[in-house]
Amino acid sequence: MLTSAGPPAQSPLDLKILEHFPGLVVRKDLTTELKQNAVVPTYVLEYLLGQHCATDDQALISEGLESVRRILAKHYVHRNQAELVKSTIKERGSHKVIDKLTVELNDKGGFYEVEFTNLGLKKVPIHVDFIKRYPKLLVGGIWAITDVEYELPADPKASPWQISSVKPIQVAGVDHDEFLKARAQFTTDEWMDVLMQSVGFNPEPFTRRGKLLTLIRLIPFCERNYNLLELGPKGTGKSHVYAEFSPHGMLISGSEVTAPKLFVSNANGKIGLVGYWDCICFDEFAGKDKKVDKTLVDIMKNYMANRTFSRGIEQLSAEASMVFMGNTQKSVAYMLKHSHFYEPLPDKYIDSAFLDRIHAFNPGWEVQPVRHELFCTGYGFVVDYIAEVLKHLRTEDYTGLYKPHFEISSEVSTRDQTGFEKTFSGLMKIIHPDGKATSEEIAELLAFAMECRRRVREQILRIDDTFKANDFAYRPLTGGDAVTVLTPEEQQYPAFAGLRPLSSEAQPTAAEGPTAAAEPSAGQATEAAGKVQAAAPAESLAPADEEANVGWSISHPSPVNAAQLKEQHLVVPENAKGWSYRRLFADYLQGCSGIIIRDPYIRAFHQVRNLVEFLRMVNEITPVGDEVTVHLITGADQETMEKQVENLGQVQDSFAGTSTPFTWEIDASPNFHARSISTDHGWKITLDRGLDFFQWFEFSPFNAAAVMQEARMVKGCEVNYVKTSA
Repeated sequence: MLTSAGPPAQSPLDLKILEHFPGLVVRKDLTTELKQNAVVPTYVLEYLLGQHCATDDQALISEGLESVRRILAKHYVHRNQAELVKSTIKERGSHKVIDKLTVELNDKGGFYEVEFTNLGLKKVPIHVDFIKRYPKLLVGGIWAITDVEYELPADPKASPWQISSVKPIQVAGVDHDEFLKARAQFTTDEWMDVLMQSVGFNPEPFTRRGKLLTLIRLIPFCERNYNLLELGPKGTGKSHVYAEFSPHGMLISGSEVTAPKLFVSNANGKIGLVGYWDCICFDEFAGKDKKVDKTLVDIMKNYMANRTFSRGIEQLSAEASMVFMGNTQKSVAYMLKHSHFYEPLPDKYIDSAFLDRIHAFNPGWEVQPVRHELFCTGYGFVVDYIAEVLKHLRTEDYTGLYKPHFEISSEVSTRDQTGFEKTFSGLMKIIHPDGKATSEEIAELLAFAMECRRRVREQILRIDDTFKANDFAYRPLTGGDAVTVLTPEEQQYPAFAGLRPLSSEAQPTAAEGPTAAAEPSAGQATEAAGKVQAAAPAESLAPADEEANVGWSISHPSPVNAAQLKEQHLVVPENAKGWSYRRLFADYLQGCSGIIIRDPYIRAFHQVRNLVEFLRMVNEITPVGDEVTVHLITGADQETMEKQVENLGQVQDSFAGTSTPFTWEIDASPNFHARSISTDHGWKITLDRGLDFFQWFEFSPFNAAAVMQEARMVKGCEVNYVKTSA
């Protein structure tokens, strides 16, 4: 953990940030350090750090950190210390607390009452002036520094708790002209890195495309009524920005919202969340088991299309952007071959009319899972400051800034054009807030925006044949060929790209690989003519799919004729070489869709590594677009079980979203000894040594045995292949 005693070396970019934004930046590792002890949003911590640690002077930083720690220790309310804080307020008569406040109207009394989230106080009266000044108290609540007083009232029914002041934790204001003047001192690359550091990421491991995939998450804060969908593996930080980045955003569970809470209550006419927040993010939006109110979906469709919603005969409008975040379980190739990218969503949301309102689909499978080295240790904006800048930019319209340079040369629909123009506008506001960019920079953002909308449209075509396909192309006004934009997955898997709901005859066979011939779409035909420009998935921080991993074979062997396989007994001699999992198992595993490994000794590091190599082999022999699930049943030692569980959990997470999803369980039976591999298509392979039949070798990247099983010496073992019922 980085501490104030050992500050990171300041980069030239850090010095430049400090020079041009004095007092508005903070060292991001300080936020990480403090957050371990205080469960508050990032913008709350950075509000305090910005007041006390916005400097590069190490002595002042150390002093400021101590001040922030004292403030948090003295005023932040931990749930388990709520009674102690109440006692402090009573004994002193008043005390400042840092807590989240939520207000409700007492209908019978005609006054407002506060609930403190951590302190646990409820029905505390609050003056109406605070409500008029901070209306978000009524919807979702706000974090604030509050003076709470205690005095026994004459009326025993009255509350002894009183509120004398409320100070929301947010910056007082932003000088936008000064912001633009300072922005002009940075190059585009430098500014993108400043934004990445402000979000909390170290920009160095990210490519330019990887940065765009992250920064697109900021568009809902600076673009009114922007609708963004992102689906991908868990652990990629999808909801981080919406939970921690801005006090103007609300993160809610996708299954915990109702039409009255989101839009308006017919009972009392109270406006819902969309009337008070700039951005509403539905976390954990995917999931077939989620209960969805069809009425909510219908109201949401209308709101996402034209910003309005109705309460009886009255039409209301709002500006809140909608963000939908969810996890995927299948690989990109599998979804393209067998279904569509919307497959993880609840059924009521797999509605072409609803999905057509989405302006951009961010490919979460291209985003690297969050890990320690990705976190920033340099300087970035106090998040509340950049949040206020983005809020100001909501009043600007940059949708037409590409038109002096390019024209849309394809027959896109109005919704398609609105979609990519709003994405383009948002990216321009974030990266080029003064509206000035070179033709090449504008082309980059326009192509990326069109790609994100094309992904929405292409997947809708898979579920609704009433929608028509069209190219997404633009042409430079200075002359030249039209540029057709394709999504990276269309380029990586052309055999699956043009599948439509009624064209079952176009379905590829299981033997087809990623470059198998298929009827080209109009966009692919243009690509063949050398006129395509789209961001290559290889530029992303993470590969678009497991097939792109370096060292992982994509040349799948032709399936062995099942009739040629026979039951047999095989003896592997001691000290021999040339043996591998592929040689022993591949023929008998091809064609199955499920595998169960029973091996009580997948415990030590090398045994888990063997398991990973087995999963890799299964992945290599699985046809592109198909899936083989692998389930492990193993044993455990009490002394090493914690590390074993951690390692197996990492394996499960890393193979999620690949062609080989992995699960595991521990069998505690003392009689569990036999080791075998069973398939769902009728073969059982018994192994007297299980997967652990390789002798010790030096695990070095320069050792052939580390990368080729055939170069390893084996232990003598016996293998039986038995035909069973499927």
